[in-house]
Amino acid sequence: MLELIDTYWLYFLVGQYPNGPLGGLALTLVLAAGALLLALPLGVLFGLARVSPWRAVRWPVTAVVYVVRGTPLLMVIFWAYFFLPSVTGVKTGQFTTMLLALVIFNAAYLAEIVRAGILGVPCGQLECARALGLSYPRAMRRVVLPQALRSMLPSLVNQFVSTIKETSLGYIIGLTEVSFIATQINTQVFTRPAEVFGILGFTYFVLCFGLSRLAYGLERWLARRSASAPSSTPKPLTR
Repeated sequence: MLELIDTYWLYFLVGQYPNGPLGGLALTLVLAAGALLLALPLGVLFGLARVSPWRAVRWPVTAVVYVVRGTPLLMVIFWAYFFLPSVTGVKTGQFTTMLLALVIFNAAYLAEIVRAGILGVPCGQLECARALGLSYPRAMRRVVLPQALRSMLPSLVNQFVSTIKETSLGYIIGLTEVSFIATQINTQVFTRPAEVFGILGFTYFVLCFGLSRLAYGLERWLARRSASAPSSTPKPLTR
């Protein structure tokens, strides 16, 4: 195994770069981080729409979120790779296709995370903001949403973990992410599949386990911070 790592470690990490397109583990991380960063604003908008008091805003977004969450990611990738070019007349590359599919898919899941974070904020916060004269959109933006986003941090890290694992489906459309590179290495050595895919599995485990522990640490830190914060409940008057 050490001989295999010594021979192919650079190819495993970056693919053919700089003599070709970026690939391997670096492409996996870039794709996952880019998809989550691009999906976050869309997920926040969808989440706000999911708790909106206006049905004309809430119902269409709810339908979109339910449809995407009820569809396998593989189908979303196929739609982005085969259906969209036939409609728009523009064929996208593997990276753009996979990024688009991950952004759509993650936005639907982030919408539910944002929705849960907003519902977790005490309703008195919104009522106080409205009583001070803030409009509903302004109260959500300046009072409720900042508190909700802090409580959502562990869930966002967990979503990043899921996105890293989901990038492996790019193998289906020939994207040179780390799973595809591992398959190419296995084709070259051929007689050592257990070692090649063992290294691949260990890489995924280190990444996902490390991020999961980060999410757990964030959750504990937020819990300690909430416990140490002064209570907003007024103390009873004493004589």
